This record gives sequence, structure tokens and C-alpha cells, in this order.
Amino acid sequence: MDAVDLGVNLFVALFALVDPIGNVPIFAAATAGATLSQRLNVSAMICLFIVAFLAFFFFTGLWLLQFFGISLAAFRIAGGILLLLLGLDMAREDFLKIFADADAAKDLGDVRGYARRRFQRLIVPFAMPLLIGPGAISTVIIQAGEAQAIGPAGTLAGMIAIVGAGAATFICFGLTGPISRLLGEVGMAIVVRVLGLILCALAIQFILAGLGEAIPGMISAGVTTPYPGKGH
Repeated sequence: MDAVDLGVNLFVALFALVDPIGNVPIFAAATAGATLSQRLNVSAMICLFIVAFLAFFFFTGLWLLQFFGISLAAFRIAGGILLLLLGLDMAREDFLKIFADADAAKDLGDVRGYARRRFQRLIVPFAMPLLIGPGAISTVIIQAGEAQAIGPAGTLAGMIAIVGAGAATFICFGLTGPISRLLGEVGMAIVVRVLGLILCALAIQFILAGLGEAIPGMISAGVTTPYPGKGH
């Protein structure tokens, strides 16, 4: 694998795992009543956080896991449990209400203040673990090992991929207004519930993969990686 292959593979994997298109309904609910400037500022803060957080793990992830004595299998299982709880909330309840902001339209001119308040509210559980989950973090850590083998060009390609994923997420969230108008309130609720079901399944997949790594032979490889070459 050369630097270009690493960069392309990492970008595609991160875009699929962060899934900004699928998370547009939640972002729309979280910024309902906001102006375009307010929404773009919130999106920019979230995307900068994504880039910074993933870059942090790209450079230090392997060392951190070793320092705390945490295996990648244990990390997958713990992250899977968090995602499962979040997915159950999304599938069972009116999940969008927990992101609603009753004060959104009180001061439409307060762009920075609104963005800061919304960002603080959305760090958990929206930015983490919904956008940046165990799949994205483990993918970055694994690709960091590949980048070290390639050299400086691999590291540069990895960072370009991370920044590219953040920029793509910003663009998707920037189009929240037209998308939310197209779907409507009912359509967004349906998308969120379906996303919750998918998230539950993805969480179980992470847990099974972690158990398969921790206890070899306990779980069939066909269960932990049902589609060879496409696992995250």
C-alpha cells in the first residue's frame, strides 16, 4: 500500500463511519430555528473537533492503548456498548427532542454565542460517540500503523484524509436546511429511527468483533466479518 491508497482508503472509511448524510436529521433538530450563519458556525465547531480528535488518535492512539493496557478488542466492546445504548434511544424514543434548543431563536444575531452553547451541548452524544465512534477511532489507529510503515508521505496522506472527512461533514451539515425541508418533521423522525436500528446492529457487530479478537474461536469469522474486505 502506498500513500495515495492509504489516504483514499482512510477517507472513504471515515466518511462511511462518520455518516454525515445519515446524521443530518439529528443536526437539523439540534439547530432548529437557527439562522444559516448560526448553523454553519455550529457545524464548523463540530467538524474542527472531529478533525482534531481523529488527528490526536492518529498520532497517539497506539501509544495510548499501550499505556493504559487496553487492547483493541476491549476498546471495540466498550465502544459497541455505548453505541448500542445510543441506538436503542434513537429507535425507541423521540430522540430528536433531547437535542432541541428552546432558546434557538431568541437572538438570531448571536452567532458565536449560539454556536458555543450548541457545540457544548452536542459534544456528547452527537459528536461522540455518534459521529466519532469506536469504528472511526480504531480505523484511524490501524491506519496510523500503516502510515508509520510508509513514512512521512503516509502520515501526510492520513492527515489529508482526516481533514477531507471533516470538510465533507461540514458541507453535508451546511445543506441541512434544504434537506430538512425536503424530508419534513415526519421524514426526519423516520430517518432517525431507522438510523437507530442500523446503529444497534453496528454496535452488536463491534461487540462480536471484539469478542472474536479477545476469545479466538468463540465466534465464527463469518459473523464478525460478514462481508470480507468491508469491515470497519
